[in-house]
Amino acid sequence: MRQIMMLQAIAEAQAEEMQRDSSIFLMGEDVGKWGGCFGTVSGLYTKFGPDRVIEAPISESGYANFCLGAAMAGKRPICEMQFADFAILAVDPIGNGAKQRYCSGGRLKTAMTVRAPQGICPNGAATHSQCIEGWFTNFPGLKIVMPSNPYDMKGLLKTAIRDDDMVLLLEHKGLLAMKGEVPEEEYLIPFGQGKVVKEGKDVTIVAIQAMVHMALEAAAELAKVGIDVEVIDPRTIIPLDEAIIGKSIAKTGKVVIAHEAPVRGGVGGEISAVISEKFFKSLKAPIVRVGAANCPLPYMGEQDCLPHKEDIIKAVKKLV
Repeated sequence: MRQIMMLQAIAEAQAEEMQRDSSIFLMGEDVGKWGGCFGTVSGLYTKFGPDRVIEAPISESGYANFCLGAAMAGKRPICEMQFADFAILAVDPIGNGAKQRYCSGGRLKTAMTVRAPQGICPNGAATHSQCIEGWFTNFPGLKIVMPSNPYDMKGLLKTAIRDDDMVLLLEHKGLLAMKGEVPEEEYLIPFGQGKVVKEGKDVTIVAIQAMVHMALEAAAELAKVGIDVEVIDPRTIIPLDEAIIGKSIAKTGKVVIAHEAPVRGGVGGEISAVISEKFFKSLKAPIVRVGAANCPLPYMGEQDCLPHKEDIIKAVKKLV
């Protein structure tokens, strides 16, 4: 099977969906002739023109509200945030926009996909390197998607674009150049279906996005000392595949939750609560969370504040 980069999978998914459905358009900063800040919309302007690949001013609130209005009028906009950090300026159209199908008694759809590149950006400092999923988890109606590889990215993005509700799809910048197998034929990945990335029997690691790969590296190191780790990739945070997590914990009895966002207020706390409420009897030890330090990411010093393979290894060894 061919191998392509994650950024190519993103561009390809959008091109295929825009070709399939003329109601889909893309809007964002520098998405036109430049092809986007990270190359994830490369070629779309040439193929679909300025009426469907629309350059937006530097006003995230403005063009996100435009996309929301277009969605309620029957279009299917893809709204690109140049950096996920700036989605905080569009909290109203994203968070409250997600409620509009409910608030209208089902008469209005908000078939809008918000794409946002997040995560570590070298020297991006406190305003360009954040993981933002925790900010938006408290908005009912909003779906949050966090792929960790090119295959999942393409399948989940196509599902997001076809969904009748608001979807926040987060792309980790550190994974955009990652290559992986992606079939040329069409496929979709349903929301709410996690994946066992590696099977094991001693400890479950629920790893989010980029941390999936660190968890696999940690698992390889832990195997050398006889600790067999199972790695779960939820793929979507909302909806969350609770069943796959519960099944794994029933086997291992111990769980580490790892994400790049700060531990405080991170989605690890919500997943931990779900485990405690629904799978408590399976637990043989306290739940351990691994995440970034509770501090703004410093310029030229982000790595000192972020979680690493060694942190996961330490957490697992603490449990066993």
